[in-house]
Amino acid sequence: MLRRLARTAVAWTLAFLAEAKPALPQAYAFKSTRWNIHTQRTALWLLSTSCDSLVSLPTAHESEGRQMIKLVLVDDHDIVRTGISHIIEKDPNMKIVGEAGDGEEGLRMVRQLKPDVVLMDVNMPKLGGLEATRRIHQSQPQSRVIILTVHTEAPFPTHLLDAGATGYLTKGCAADDLLNAIRSVAKGQKYIGKDIAQRLALSLLPGAEKCPFDELSAREMEIVLMLVRAQEINDIAESLALSPKTVSTYKYRLYDKLGLKNTVELTHLAIRHGILDS
Repeated sequence: MLRRLARTAVAWTLAFLAEAKPALPQAYAFKSTRWNIHTQRTALWLLSTSCDSLVSLPTAHESEGRQMIKLVLVDDHDIVRTGISHIIEKDPNMKIVGEAGDGEEGLRMVRQLKPDVVLMDVNMPKLGGLEATRRIHQSQPQSRVIILTVHTEAPFPTHLLDAGATGYLTKGCAADDLLNAIRSVAKGQKYIGKDIAQRLALSLLPGAEKCPFDELSAREMEIVLMLVRAQEINDIAESLALSPKTVSTYKYRLYDKLGLKNTVELTHLAIRHGILDS
C-alpha cells in the first residue's frame, strides 16, 4: 500500500510537471493528511496539501484589494539582495522591511519586524539558512520562509523543507516565479519550483543515485555546512547554542556515518555532491 502510494505520488508529480494531470484514485485524494514514511517523506510533503499547490501556478496578478506583504531578505551577497529588491519593487503589494547578511542577523530581524515572508539563502557566515529556518519555524511560525539558493541537489531541499520552509526556489528562477512564490506562501500555500519538484520526484525512482548526506540529521547537516566553511568548533558551538564538546561529538558521528577521517575528506565529498562550490 505505502509503496503503491509512493509510486502514485512520483507518477503524479512528473505528470503535473508535464502539465498533464491524470485522474487521482479516490483513495489518494490529497487533503491535509500527512504520511510518516522516512524514505518518501519529501514526495509526500509535496502532496500533503491540495494538488494544485504541489507546484503553485497562480492566476494573473490582481493588485487591488490585497494586503501588503512584508518581507525580510537574508543573503550574504549585497548584489543578490539588490537584484531581489528590484524584482520585488515591481509589485505594489510587496515591501521589503529588512535585509540581513547572515542567519543570526536575519533571526533578530524576523523577531523584531515580524514579516509575512522571509527569503532565505542557505550558505552564509555565522548561522546558515538551515538552522535559521528551523528557528524561525519554531519561534515565529507566522513568518513563512522561502529558500532562494543555488542548490538544487539533495539533500538541501529535503532538509530545508523538513526544517519548516514552505517554499523553495533556485536563484536562476524567473522574476515572475519569485513573485508568484511570495504571493502563494503569504496565503499559506506551499510553493516549490518546477525544477526542484522534478528532482525530488526523480530521486525516488528505483535505481536513483542516493546522496550520502541524505543520511544525516538536520543538525548534522548544519554542522557539515559550517565545517566545510572552515569555521572553528567554538564558533560553531556559539552559533548553534551548543557546547564545544557536543559539536565535536556531532562532527565525529557524521564522519562515521559518511566513512570519512577528517574535514579535508568531508570538504572533497561536499564539493562532489554540490554541497560546497568548488
